[in-house]
Amino acid sequence: MTVILFLGGDKIMKKCAFIFPGQGSQAVGMGKDLYDNFEGSKQVFDRANEILNKDIKSLCFDGDEETLKQTVNTQPAILTTSIAALEALKSIIDIKPEFVAGHSLGEYAAYYAAGVLDLEKALILIQKRADLMSDSPSGAMSAVINATDEQIKTALKKAYEAGYVDVANYNSPSQVVLTGEKEAVERAGEVLTLMGVKRVIPLAVSGAFHSKLMQSASERFEEFLENIDINNAEIPVITNVDAEITTENFKPKMSKQICSSVYWTQTIQKMIENGVEIFVEIGNGKVLSGLNKKISSDIISYNVYDKATCIEVAEKLKEVL
Repeated sequence: MTVILFLGGDKIMKKCAFIFPGQGSQAVGMGKDLYDNFEGSKQVFDRANEILNKDIKSLCFDGDEETLKQTVNTQPAILTTSIAALEALKSIIDIKPEFVAGHSLGEYAAYYAAGVLDLEKALILIQKRADLMSDSPSGAMSAVINATDEQIKTALKKAYEAGYVDVANYNSPSQVVLTGEKEAVERAGEVLTLMGVKRVIPLAVSGAFHSKLMQSASERFEEFLENIDINNAEIPVITNVDAEITTENFKPKMSKQICSSVYWTQTIQKMIENGVEIFVEIGNGKVLSGLNKKISSDIISYNVYDKATCIEVAEKLKEVL
């Protein structure tokens, strides 16, 4: 499968991928410019309010930061904004990516882009996922910067004396996120600091996401999925749980993702190995583009999150593809 652009009747082909951000990319005001300037984006936000019976527009456009960063609100808000940005870009340029992927909850925007889920199912599933994760046992998470694989392994082994701890996210070669019981995550951070790792950053989260502490949420989500019809992918999805190219049988991966590590570094590397040259991050912020630079200096990344970037990126894609 290739990217296809129609420019003045000519067909030009080159490989690119769409990627969608996850929790942590949220900011009050996100999506408002899209809503005001693109009919497709407006319809996405309006439908989100109806489907979830929740004021997603207010949460995104003019809510308060504390309310927005609550997991039960963050996940549907980010998903809605990402899909609205995708629809805005599609209204300007006809482009079909080689692959799609999303970081954690962002994978549901990727499922929408790939035709695996329609808007209603994507929103219903992400709200259920958020509710279950929010109801899970408390825990902690910390980002670790510039630690070696050996240092991480040593810290995890020693921290197990204090409780359960594991790797939640392999975000880039220089950044991983630890997850687990609070005392164990803190102990791992202490061990890493003693080994000379200079940056261990506690994250402002209430749960141990992407860990076995989410096992009950994963199992309950699996039960919920039984009554949901899911399509095969029209565009291959690189899935978080294994960084593999996937076009069918998504349900097991959807439930497993809640309690499994996010293999983001490996996801981007998989796309590069398959010829992807351009990555378009669609949704609020530039978190994934920043990680891309650390994964490979050869990556070309663009960001789409408002009217100006939609137009700018569309023009750049016309130049480079």
